[in-house]
Amino acid sequence: MLRSSTAPCTTARGCALRALGFCALLGWLAACVPAFAVDSEPALPNAALQRRYEDLTHQLRCLVCQDETIADSTASLAAEFRAMVHDQLLEGRSDAQIKAYMVARYGDYILLRPPVKPLTWLLWAGPFLLLLAGALLVVRIARRHARLPDALVPLQDTDWD
Repeated sequence: MLRSSTAPCTTARGCALRALGFCALLGWLAACVPAFAVDSEPALPNAALQRRYEDLTHQLRCLVCQDETIADSTASLAAEFRAMVHDQLLEGRSDAQIKAYMVARYGDYILLRPPVKPLTWLLWAGPFLLLLAGALLVVRIARRHARLPDALVPLQDTDWD
């Protein structure tokens, strides 16, 4: 007789195996999620155009999903962006013209790698500036702690006698 899958675990080993199988299933499903992003656009007439389309859709950011490309996103806005890229490629526009069009409409944020220019310097330098500020704060606190007089240093248990 087959054991019901909803039967309670009778041993610790059985429960652990069931939990491990469940985690493996969840991991497999999570790995397959990007495969569900469906490109609704028909294939382009030749392989070179199709390659350009795929490269461009991997360079543009989905504004809904934030850190996901329009190629990987299932959002309806990403589908609209893919359609725009598809149509512009069929019209004979270059990659630079398509990117310029998208940037003109949506700003530099639509590019996964925004250009380094005065408007984006803070975006590029921000992480390094925060790291430097944190390091300076640690050094300042360490120096202040080193300058504390001995009277302010906590007493140890042996000092009470």
